Amino acid sequence: MQQKRNIPIIEWEDLDKRKFYSFGVFMTMSIRATVYPATLIRTRLQVQKGKSLYSGTFDAFFKILKREGVRGLYRGFMVNSFTLISGQAYITTYELVRKYVSNYSSDNTLKSLVAGGSASLVAQSITVPIDVVSQQLMMQGQEGHPTRFQLEAKVREGMSKRMFGQTRDIISQIFAADGFRGFYRGYVASLLTYIPNSAVWWPFYHFYAEQLSKWAPTDCPHLLLQAVAGPLAAATASTVTNPMDVVRARVQVEGRSSIVETFKQLIAEEGAWGMSKGLSARIISSAPTAIVMVVGYETLKKVSLRPELVDSRHW
Repeated sequence: MQQKRNIPIIEWEDLDKRKFYSFGVFMTMSIRATVYPATLIRTRLQVQKGKSLYSGTFDAFFKILKREGVRGLYRGFMVNSFTLISGQAYITTYELVRKYVSNYSSDNTLKSLVAGGSASLVAQSITVPIDVVSQQLMMQGQEGHPTRFQLEAKVREGMSKRMFGQTRDIISQIFAADGFRGFYRGYVASLLTYIPNSAVWWPFYHFYAEQLSKWAPTDCPHLLLQAVAGPLAAATASTVTNPMDVVRARVQVEGRSSIVETFKQLIAEEGAWGMSKGLSARIISSAPTAIVMVVGYETLKKVSLRPELVDSRHW
């Protein structure tokens, strides 16, 4: 176990893998259910033209709640929950790549950067098709929504209580219009968004935790410092990568094929300010997500320690 830093890092070889995966599924699902409304709001803000429907994050929240109810905030959630698979793939890839890079370098920043980027590459390959479908579902029920695909009346009315009725309809429309490639629309944009986001988040997370540990009292719980470092890293990464996230959302929802043309049109229509669309919603969603994820993930690793290591560490 790494001893170099004030806040020890539990590495892959220190874990009981059965506990790690069993508890990890529950943790990941809980996090996604908690932050999904903010994810939906972010998507709608990024896709709308100017401020045609919502003036901001809180305006969107209250309007959706009023017009569509609580269910409106969870449109597409059941489909999106399948990203649980990508979440487990992300965690596994991150830990394994960290272990691999440690054979060549002990620099924690380098290990975190390479592992974070690699984990995102693997996860996005699984996530993008799920995102394409769930984002279309997120936009349903919104007045004048700019999606390419709309639910048929009979599906909206007669199948509203069937969990996957709407999902099947959207999947059928995507496949009929674009074939299998339609489910990977925006894949490159997603990679250009989330690989840098992940690669930036992990080094900043460890950096902020280390800096906080220098200022905090010696008896301050490490978990508290990590819980503060998480949202700081999330805000940093979100700010850096938000322009590409706006482009990604428009490519996937509006069915565009060119990242460059989408970027140019966004600048022409809304100026540089358009690059910040949905940033507050993204930070609002990423900050609590980071807190829950960090506390959950670090706790998960601690309870998943191999038995012989449990009494050897003070947290």
